[in-house]
Amino acid sequence: MSETSAAFVRLHARLAPVAFVPEVLLHQADEPIGLWQLTEGEFRSEQPPPFWAFAWAGGQALARYLLDHPDEVAGRRVLDFASGSGLVAIAAARAGARHVRAVEIDERAGAAIELNAKANDVPVDITVADILDDDGAGDADLVLAGDVFYSQAMANRVLRFLLRAARGGARVLVGDPDRAFLPRNRFGKLAAYDVPVPPALESVRVKPTTVWELDPGRPGAAG
Repeated sequence: MSETSAAFVRLHARLAPVAFVPEVLLHQADEPIGLWQLTEGEFRSEQPPPFWAFAWAGGQALARYLLDHPDEVAGRRVLDFASGSGLVAIAAARAGARHVRAVEIDERAGAAIELNAKANDVPVDITVADILDDDGAGDADLVLAGDVFYSQAMANRVLRFLLRAARGGARVLVGDPDRAFLPRNRFGKLAAYDVPVPPALESVRVKPTTVWELDPGRPGAAG
């Protein structure tokens, strides 16, 4: 973790409990729009938006599910893809995962995950890289992804990666608040929640959100 990225996270986000998962503390932005605008210009020069600064609905639902159903994760090797703040990775570690790896493409997200894991006193290995073209999920037997189907281009790449992971033997769970590009026909529903969210980001205070399991054998699942 670079000290510059860590300092940026500490400056722009405050450590506080997550609304739907109060067992977990995260560095979260008090004023989302200001931080988004601050990083927007950098995004045009390859700095991603500050997804790490918010507890998104899909991640909150998936984290809640893991903590309420620790048998789903206990003793497993976990990959949390597009980890953002690290919320889902931290929940997996708290639920008894054998090993947790969080993957992000944003160095600041990597710093946020490290700071958040330390704040929650759990071990999380962090990879800052684009792994979507990799053959699979490595040695992970459980792959987790919250709120990853927010654009068509991202959804297509993510689905192909998750399918490779599932066909390689990993179980794949996704948290999603009915984003437009979620390929629902490829998933089976595990749980549903009403998740509190920042109105400035979602235009509502509560998002109905589902935890899904990928079924690589479903019709249309070639990829």
